[in-house]
Amino acid sequence: MKKSLLLLTLMAFLASPMALPPEAEAASRTQNKTHKVKAGKAKSKTAKTGKAKAKKVSLKSARKGFKASKRARVVAENPNTPLRTLKVSYDNSWQDNDLDLKSAAALVVDQKSGEALYAKNVEVATPIASITKLMTAMVALDARLPLDEEIVISADDMDRLKGTGSRLALGTRLTREELLHLALIASENRAAAALSRAYPGGRDAFIAAMNRKAREIGMKQAHFVDGTGLNSDNRATASDLVRMVDAAYQYPLIRQISSAGSYDVSVPGRKVVRVKEKGKVRRVARSVTRQVAFHNTNSLTRSQDWDIGVSKTGYINEAGRCLVMQASIAERKVIIVLLDSWGKWSRIGDAQRIKKWLEKDNQVASRSHRNSA
Repeated sequence: MKKSLLLLTLMAFLASPMALPPEAEAASRTQNKTHKVKAGKAKSKTAKTGKAKAKKVSLKSARKGFKASKRARVVAENPNTPLRTLKVSYDNSWQDNDLDLKSAAALVVDQKSGEALYAKNVEVATPIASITKLMTAMVALDARLPLDEEIVISADDMDRLKGTGSRLALGTRLTREELLHLALIASENRAAAALSRAYPGGRDAFIAAMNRKAREIGMKQAHFVDGTGLNSDNRATASDLVRMVDAAYQYPLIRQISSAGSYDVSVPGRKVVRVKEKGKVRRVARSVTRQVAFHNTNSLTRSQDWDIGVSKTGYINEAGRCLVMQASIAERKVIIVLLDSWGKWSRIGDAQRIKKWLEKDNQVASRSHRNSA
């Protein structure tokens, strides 16, 4: 009986869990905690890695999206301008595919006879951008104000509509004639704005004079609201612009300025120099005058193949890229108007195509005249 009891007690003892000593129990708990911490860190690291990868993927996607949107902006440089929306053609003599011009509107007129040699969308009123500055120059000259009078570029001349920059710092002092050069050659918006501000009666009187001048020279659908062309409400048709270029050609100073390839002007600046005093070298800022070259926005004015009398370019999104010129081609004075050209160099390419066409046409006419004689 005693043996059975002893056997049962032994079996019960073996079946029960063994209690650990305090040191061993503490070590076991520490080991468990270590395992848990490591597992937590591993999970945190995995989560962080996943987040980092997700962030990289999202950044790549964002970059791709930005690049795609940038490409889209480049492709869709011209919005639905009036000329491209209407798609009207008033060409009576030549079809568009004869010259393959990229401009939405084009007009070539014999300046002497007034005959339209080529016409496309000539009666559609559209924004004209900086072509406006030809009218600005005429109105400024009509006022017969002193050309040597100095005008200071001020904050009132800054572009707050489009936010364009300028190489003319605030406080720059230039004569009225210098401002005319920069407005016509480099299409400087602050120069044009300063000319309109320094007009008797201010800008409101200047804009009224612009619209009055437009009516006087027969610009039937023209309308002006500023002297820079930054406002898309400055509008005219190709036919109107032929009249404006012809009127501008009557001003010798406009001919001289707008046909020049470049113009240098002295502008104030600051230069930091090192000065040695009492054995120590320190930096000192000094006022200096520097020469700045402004190049004509129409590269054809620097070409020997062209004989240009009047030139002006223009560009804002609403107008596309524009170009107007008076030029002598094949012993004939012509006025060329190109509006809303697609692409940066299309207006120059269109002008070159028109020149070749007129020269070829003149050769054919000369041969026909010799054969009939």
